[in-house]
Amino acid sequence: MTATIRLPGVSDDEFRLVNRLLEKIDQKTSRNRLRVSYYDGKHLAKQVSQVMPPQYQKLGMVLGWSAKSVDLLADRCNLDAFVWAEGDIDSLGVQDVWDDNSLASEINSSITSSLIHSVAFLINTEGDAGEPDSLISVKDAMNATGDWNVRTRKLDNLLSIVARDDEGSPTSLALYLDGQTLSATKERGKWTVERQEHPWGVPVEALVFKPRVGRPFGSSRISRPAMSAHDMALRTVIRMEGHADVFSYPEMWLLGGDPSIMKNPDGSMKSAWQMMLGRIKAVPDNPEPAMDDATLARPDVKQFQAQSPTPHIEQLKLQAALFANETNIPISSFMPGEMANPTSSDSYIASREDLIALAESATDNWSLTLRRSMIRALAIKNGLAEIPAEWKTIDTKWRSPVHLSRAAVADAGQKTVAAIPWLADTEVGLEMMGLTDQQIDRAMSEKRRAQGRSVLETLQQRMTSLEAPGTTNVTNVAQQPQQVNPDANAG
Repeated sequence: MTATIRLPGVSDDEFRLVNRLLEKIDQKTSRNRLRVSYYDGKHLAKQVSQVMPPQYQKLGMVLGWSAKSVDLLADRCNLDAFVWAEGDIDSLGVQDVWDDNSLASEINSSITSSLIHSVAFLINTEGDAGEPDSLISVKDAMNATGDWNVRTRKLDNLLSIVARDDEGSPTSLALYLDGQTLSATKERGKWTVERQEHPWGVPVEALVFKPRVGRPFGSSRISRPAMSAHDMALRTVIRMEGHADVFSYPEMWLLGGDPSIMKNPDGSMKSAWQMMLGRIKAVPDNPEPAMDDATLARPDVKQFQAQSPTPHIEQLKLQAALFANETNIPISSFMPGEMANPTSSDSYIASREDLIALAESATDNWSLTLRRSMIRALAIKNGLAEIPAEWKTIDTKWRSPVHLSRAAVADAGQKTVAAIPWLADTEVGLEMMGLTDQQIDRAMSEKRRAQGRSVLETLQQRMTSLEAPGTTNVTNVAQQPQQVNPDANAG
């Protein structure tokens, strides 16, 4: 629990706001850490079974199902670029903002954090000396939170924990308010605060996964039903691991044998693995058989077949089906043995229809957040105090969540271009044909160079024809003054 922080030079409202938001972060910390442990593969099974030897619970076995449920969805949510149909977005410096902030990786990481915690935050700030002019920073729900305004559909504020000490207590904070930012730093046990005013309101956007009424910060991809199925499967795997130590060896019953065969020369009992894995076994006769049953002088060995692990495997399949149903992922992604024979591309896509629909819904929700953040970043880069109205048409360009072959994309593009022929001369048409952005840029550049060479060759041919012997110089004739007949106007 974070202790109350007292900052100098802040109002009573700001003091209460900072500590309330810190308490809010603390309240969510345990659940957020739990979900991170599932994603990172660090979550261990709690209570496997009372009949399982305790050493099997200490093996540290984990499952990667929760991480796969996040990553498979994130892999279908790829932001390729920002586009502006009504203007030249490159002239605004969008590529500089993209490269300076490594947005290709930063946006992917923010999407992953949003799926794990249900929300991540994008923060716009001006760069300091030696930094890019316009910065877009990403904070997860472990270190940031704010108040959501249901009327404006924006954040009224955001508290960001910038740094912590070894005990986890904050040593650097940033509070983003409407038109100003408070930066607080703790050095030698003393807090200092700096204020900075800006014209950008609250320069923060929330990247939310599956928001709903009453829950504006959404829901985690690692839901409680998913965690429950994950735990059940992990317990099954541990039981199966214990069973694997015995199911490959038949069960033996030794009747009337000498117990000395199970002991070492020093009289101590042999290890279980020594008795199970011994290649040559010799059982001596019992020198003192029971008087009422002399037949036990020679030991009798009874063998019983070991139990098959099939029940564990079938149980694991059921739990994989429960997890797959909760996460909208085909069971074959969790149980490779369940993969059927190769199917057609249409069947493959149909088996992932729910996951594709979920990816499309997620990118629809994230688009507005990313647009606002990029537009604000461009305004900061261009030194503007207000966002131009025409910039509001800047939009996101997402990669299709449907993984199609290049041949299928090209075939669909050809049919569209055949119906609308003029698209063939546009970048949109080339995009529909399946060309990448780099290929489109190269193709258009080569086309312009070819057109330039063609114009130059045409001009050279005309100049050559004009300079040929016997050819009238049309330019000179046109420039000669026209002779006027003085009698032409005579009455």
